[in-house]
Amino acid sequence: MTTPSQTVGPYLAIGLPWEDGPTVVPEGTPGAVRITGLVFDGKGVPVPDAMIETWQADPDGRFDHPDDPRGRVSGFRGFGRCPTDSEGTYHILTLLPGAIPGTGGRMQAPHIDVSVFGRGMLDRVVTRIYFPENTEANAADQVLASVPEERRHTLIATKTEDGYRFDVRLQGEGETVFFDV
Repeated sequence: MTTPSQTVGPYLAIGLPWEDGPTVVPEGTPGAVRITGLVFDGKGVPVPDAMIETWQADPDGRFDHPDDPRGRVSGFRGFGRCPTDSEGTYHILTLLPGAIPGTGGRMQAPHIDVSVFGRGMLDRVVTRIYFPENTEANAADQVLASVPEERRHTLIATKTEDGYRFDVRLQGEGETVFFDV
């Protein structure tokens, strides 16, 4: 028998979500985009009780955090949290991030850090969302370049009519690339 200290779920749904968690910026914010996707298990079945957390820079590539080396920017939360619904779908309303400093004075392509929590997972898994229109920045990004070329597509969102789509595949064919953090 598993105990709460041995598994993440189903305890995710008891108090972790909050009402405006999926809205990093309020509805109607100029330039806001919606990122929507599905979370799939290893058999390709949508996961109805996962939790997606996002952390990102603002459009100028700055964070509302005291450790931002360029100085803290205020007024942009940068953090979102959304449980998947009964169909395995999540959504985040946000602004597109700007590039941020990387190692050796190089810039990282605009991206959103994503943590995924779910039943049966003892630890979160961490990935990134990159955006297809940033071709040059993506090609120069040290983190994205460290991923085998044939798997990089799992980190790049698809542009849609009303924003972007980014599906997460936890295991199996087409598994999303996850990073050790």
